Amino acid sequence: MTVSERAHELAIAAAQAAADKKAQDIVIIDVGDQLAITDAFLLAAAPNERQVLAIVDAIEERLLDLPEKAKPVRREGERGGRWVLLDYVDIVVHVQHTEEREFYALDRLWKDCPTIPFVDRDLVDAEAGGSTSTAE
Repeated sequence: MTVSERAHELAIAAAQAAADKKAQDIVIIDVGDQLAITDAFLLAAAPNERQVLAIVDAIEERLLDLPEKAKPVRREGERGGRWVLLDYVDIVVHVQHTEEREFYALDRLWKDCPTIPFVDRDLVDAEAGGSTSTAE
């Protein structure tokens, strides 16, 4: 794993914020060996534009609440709400409409890169609470 501690912290916090807003297909990809400009990509999807924007807002809020605040140096795609990119230098967040996620398939494009494990804490809490449903 080539991601810095800071990139890992940002990626996990952003992924949890996305999960809290019901993002789908959340994946963190370690691209540090392939790209010099960032350590990791966070990919997340949502079925409609409103939810894409809600996920983006939640990620920005969560990363601003960290002890060492993080603000994106660049934000693109917000107007259409189909694919929003947040560049935090250490990580780049891609929140896509489900159709864009399937069409552009960034996970397949970066399939040779390792992923960073992420488990939604709500799923862990549900399993610890004796829930009979499985997340797999």
